[in-house]
Amino acid sequence: MDALSAREASDMTLTPALFGALTLAAAALAAGLCGGVLLYRYARMQRSARTLDHALKGRGPSAPDSAPLRPGPLAAIGRACTAWLDTPLGRVAVASEERRLLERCGYLDAAARGRFLAARIAGAVAAPLALIVCAHGAAHGVRFMLWLFIAFSVGFMAPKWFVRRRAQGRQRAVDAELPMFVDLLRLLQGVGLSLDQSLQVMISDFRNVLPVLSMELALAQGQFATGRTREQSMKRLSSTYENEDLAAIVRLVVQVERHGGAVQEPLKQFGDRLREARRTVLRERIGRLTVKMTGVMVVTLLPALLIITAGPGFIAVVRALSVLHR
Repeated sequence: MDALSAREASDMTLTPALFGALTLAAAALAAGLCGGVLLYRYARMQRSARTLDHALKGRGPSAPDSAPLRPGPLAAIGRACTAWLDTPLGRVAVASEERRLLERCGYLDAAARGRFLAARIAGAVAAPLALIVCAHGAAHGVRFMLWLFIAFSVGFMAPKWFVRRRAQGRQRAVDAELPMFVDLLRLLQGVGLSLDQSLQVMISDFRNVLPVLSMELALAQGQFATGRTREQSMKRLSSTYENEDLAAIVRLVVQVERHGGAVQEPLKQFGDRLREARRTVLRERIGRLTVKMTGVMVVTLLPALLIITAGPGFIAVVRALSVLHR
């Protein structure tokens, strides 16, 4: 009986191969469930779209024939994730902070947030699977479970890190483009163009000079053309990038649109203040760089300087001591 129980206990031992097989089976089951849910959501959306299309065709004149859109699996996954944005999972995976970062990156529609959610789910599933495949034969123990948790966290957070880096780059671009934007607006207002004409010229002709602000101005102009007020259309531009100078310029533009008046002198003063602030920032950077270079010079130049200045004396002392020793 003791031998039989020992054999049963050895058969029930969780070996690395058995653990890896169970993990892969669980991952495959989870992927199958997610795929089934996505296909079900996609089928429901397609059925709703066909019903709406049929109703619109029945009420209005027939549209010209066009080739039906046949989206692929990636489009289906993106649409399903877009439908998940209002669920508890979607609100946790794409919280308000992530939505602000996406807006700062220029991703404004719900499809972009759906793709972000899909990227987070894919990263959270792919990173642990890659770790399991790479660690074949050593998939056991508490340490491996810790590595699995780290891989899951990295895969889940990687899309947010990418979006945050892009948002920071656009924030720096807005800070760099703002003085040029003020000078161009003052110049175009000075030659007699209206506010709409000035903004349109900057959007169409100065896209290479103002890549980020021209896109934001194009979005604001599109909203203004659809019936929104100037304040409503420029609200996103003043609040998204958290730049006080940009918010002040937007307030000035709104006041000019509402009350009229000459803006050349206020814009000139504002541009001078921006340039002075930039000079101050550059002086601070140069000061910090000087302090950093002091350490580099001590590490790199001081040994060479000591060798050049004190080397001959040290060699002479060594030679004198060697002569005395003889």
